[in-house]
Amino acid sequence: MEGKDVPVLRVKDLHKSIRGRTIVEKMSFDIQKGEKFGFLGPNGAGKTTTIRMLVDLIKPTGGTVEICGHNVQRRPEQALRHVGCIVENPEVYSYMTGWQNLEHFARMAEGVDEERIREVTGVVKLQERIHDKVKTYSLGMRQRLGIAQALLGRPKLLILDEPTNGLDPKGIKELRAFVHKLAEEGISLLISSHMLSEVQMLCDRVLIMDRGRVIATGKIEELIQGASGYVYWRFDNREEGLAELGRDPRIEIRSGTTADSQPGDTVVAAMPESIIADTVDRLSARGIGITAVYQAEPTLEELFLALTGSESLA
Repeated sequence: MEGKDVPVLRVKDLHKSIRGRTIVEKMSFDIQKGEKFGFLGPNGAGKTTTIRMLVDLIKPTGGTVEICGHNVQRRPEQALRHVGCIVENPEVYSYMTGWQNLEHFARMAEGVDEERIREVTGVVKLQERIHDKVKTYSLGMRQRLGIAQALLGRPKLLILDEPTNGLDPKGIKELRAFVHKLAEEGISLLISSHMLSEVQMLCDRVLIMDRGRVIATGKIEELIQGASGYVYWRFDNREEGLAELGRDPRIEIRSGTTADSQPGDTVVAAMPESIIADTVDRLSARGIGITAVYQAEPTLEELFLALTGSESLA
């Protein structure tokens, strides 16, 4: 059961079908102690459905979920006592104070006393407002109160579903610092999001999913380094340069991703490093003016779009 070599969360061949339609298909991954694990995919990819299966809110069609060695389907009480979870929005009572909310939820958890409430209030930095009514809280403060609630039972795994939704830049920065602090204290985090930049800044590893299927899993740096190199081109005439690059079957134009957001005449292409010099010579020989050419590793967003073949994250 519980031991230092047992993952905090182990998911194997998790599957969910509804009326013959596959929502989540044969998903497998592990999360280790103190790991910040990103769950990345566009809206509708199946992230929230998966999370609901992890915490026994809906039953899987097949596969297993183990938390600290306990099977969620067979021993839900033993498994779920190790989990704190916020699915979509924190469930809090606006007419009560933050402290009263925490007292209410503490009554449902074993071994949670007033000292623990004070402790989690300090962890999320709500000491100054904890006795104010929740209806006066900002969205970021409500999010922190929800996290405090999830931490009451001293979980080993904290699951946050789209935690930055609606937060202003200050709230996002505070959440980021808070996540890193929890991981340093040994809590494992599963962070579900469609915001690629946030996952890249928050997480150690990431699972990329699309339409219910796992597309890739691994350390973000390794996934990016393992992708084809990206070459950024700027021409005197973008259309001529774009057309000439497109004639080479070894070159994939990444239009529809960063190419559309780059300034001026920039074109982004995935191509082998070995052909860059020859391509420069060929374009120059044909009278196409090149004002800049440089290599860059793809961002997580470019990687996602390349792996899924999507044109956007919507």
